[in-house]
Amino acid sequence: MMRFLGKIGIWVLFCCLVIHSGVDGFYLPGSYPHKYEVSDSLSVKVNSLTSIDTEIPYSYYSLPFCKPLEGIKDSAENLGELLMGDRIENSAYKFQMYMNQTELFLCRSDPLNAEEFKILKERIDEMYQVNLILDNLPAIRYTQKEGYFLRWTGYPVGIKVQDLYYVFNHLKFKVLVHKYEETNVARVMGTGDAAEVIPTFEKTNSDEPGYMVVGFEVVPCSVQHDPNGARNLKMYEKYAGEINCDPTTVSMAVKEGQPVVFTYEVSFEESDIKWPSRWDAYLKMEGSKVHWFSILNSLMVITFLAGIVLVIFLRTVRRDLTRYEELDKEAQAQMNEELSGWKLVVGDVFRAPTNASLLCIMVGDGIQILGMAVVTIMFAALGFMSPASRGTLVTGMLFFYMVLGIAAGYVAVRMWRTIGCGDPSGWVSVAWRAACFFPGIAFLILTTLNFLLWGSHSTGAIPFSLFVILLLLWFCISVPLTLVGGYFGAKAPHIEYPVRTNQIPREIPAQKYPSWLLVLGAGTLPFGTLFIELFFIMSSIWMGRVYYVFGFTFIVLILLVVVCAEVSLVLTYMHLCVEDWRWWWKSFFASGSVAIYIFLYSINYLVFDLKSLSGPVSATLYLGYSLFMVLAVMLATGTVGFLSSFWFVHYLFSSVKLD
Repeated sequence: MMRFLGKIGIWVLFCCLVIHSGVDGFYLPGSYPHKYEVSDSLSVKVNSLTSIDTEIPYSYYSLPFCKPLEGIKDSAENLGELLMGDRIENSAYKFQMYMNQTELFLCRSDPLNAEEFKILKERIDEMYQVNLILDNLPAIRYTQKEGYFLRWTGYPVGIKVQDLYYVFNHLKFKVLVHKYEETNVARVMGTGDAAEVIPTFEKTNSDEPGYMVVGFEVVPCSVQHDPNGARNLKMYEKYAGEINCDPTTVSMAVKEGQPVVFTYEVSFEESDIKWPSRWDAYLKMEGSKVHWFSILNSLMVITFLAGIVLVIFLRTVRRDLTRYEELDKEAQAQMNEELSGWKLVVGDVFRAPTNASLLCIMVGDGIQILGMAVVTIMFAALGFMSPASRGTLVTGMLFFYMVLGIAAGYVAVRMWRTIGCGDPSGWVSVAWRAACFFPGIAFLILTTLNFLLWGSHSTGAIPFSLFVILLLLWFCISVPLTLVGGYFGAKAPHIEYPVRTNQIPREIPAQKYPSWLLVLGAGTLPFGTLFIELFFIMSSIWMGRVYYVFGFTFIVLILLVVVCAEVSLVLTYMHLCVEDWRWWWKSFFASGSVAIYIFLYSINYLVFDLKSLSGPVSATLYLGYSLFMVLAVMLATGTVGFLSSFWFVHYLFSSVKLD
């Protein structure tokens, strides 16, 4: 009893941690707190230019911005950042800790040639945003609309007013700092601008305080500068004229053949925000109350419906079994002759399906994807993959997917042996195809999309060197692990069928309604569990919003698994009751058909929420990535439905007394 209560206590503690992470945005920060003394140098970094109109990122220096004196240098990036299209580089913007500076000259660009002027106008028309980073914090911009304050990360390249293009050439920075609080422990770092172990600072007699960066705000302005007056100025010198930064007016119109003068100013402000809470400004997105209410409402409704389905279903099956087992053998034989239903397909219910090896491969890949999703979201919910750690979510997904190749090979081969009644021949082929099926399709889709990005000269294109790395990870880690799992699956005992299969297949009676219609309709209930959460996830991917409520995502995922299992069970039972023993593929697609509704929702999101998405390349990229996503969802949800139906059918026919 004590052991049972102990297990319950562990699960309660885990659920509290997950729910707490979803409600309060708990996370483990992604970089160490860096102490800066007064007048220490602060360097601003730049990320790729992004736009929700095209979804095609470009390098910051593809536009005529100021380049640093020491030259352009790439920051160390992890695999996830590269796959997400991030290209972090140094910039010419330099600050000194806690020293306000105004009217600083940055640079005077060369006169814009026709090509540069054309590209600059295109970037302004397509609403590209400049993304700056200071101490691992993205620059945030506040705007006021109809009495509400809106938060944005980055600032627009420029704006078009009455057929004239204006560029934001003066930036007004505000850096929020917090006095450094000494600790007596060494800090071990995650990711960010650097990764290392920082020794504890020893207390000295110096009265000079240290500060930590806890906020980074920017106000872009378009200011008319005199290019001739700035001709002889050097970078970081005082600009000759007075600069009035008014974000409500624009005056620096860009024209072909004319240079652009860039300036900036910076002010420091002491804040009560502590270092672990500095990401709260990015996570407090508008509409959060609607978000919580919608998710909780969806969870309650779906749980209620699933409960009703489960209760009715269990009562029906139990009544059939009870009636059947209470009869003697003669009455059972008479009942089998008189009644129709699942009892009549006892000799065909375990007949091998068509394309059995493909089904086993898809189930194995589904186990791999589902396991990756559960483990990744669980770690993210506990705070190990916070928004502060750029790229860790994608990197973690790749890592867990490769490791879980063992599970894919094991499940695929063992299911293959079960369908083949224990015959182990061909398990290497099954394991090899399981290792190549989903990754091969994903590689084909991503390669096609990558050619489009290469043609657009986008930073979102995967470099050739990274392609080689991904191929090495696939064939040197994922494939061998899948073969190892297949080896263990071949050695494990296959699952024994409780009944014998007849040599001659039983004829299936004509159905009143086509069975595929029922299979397609079954996906609506699983879709109902996630369509609200799906909106926020897609907004994070395509609208540039920060997604961090992984606690709720974990709960929705668990609920989705339960609903998929129940829907597939009900549909399988309905097919058996009408003497249709071909339940294998139908049980897979009963829950896997949710992918169809997700893809239709993706098209709806493209038409109504991404109305500004411009160009066939952008639309092709969106649909290509959506197809990749729904394929993974179909394999994962279909696997849940198939395995739950397989268990149910095995349990159902092993519970019946047969001669």
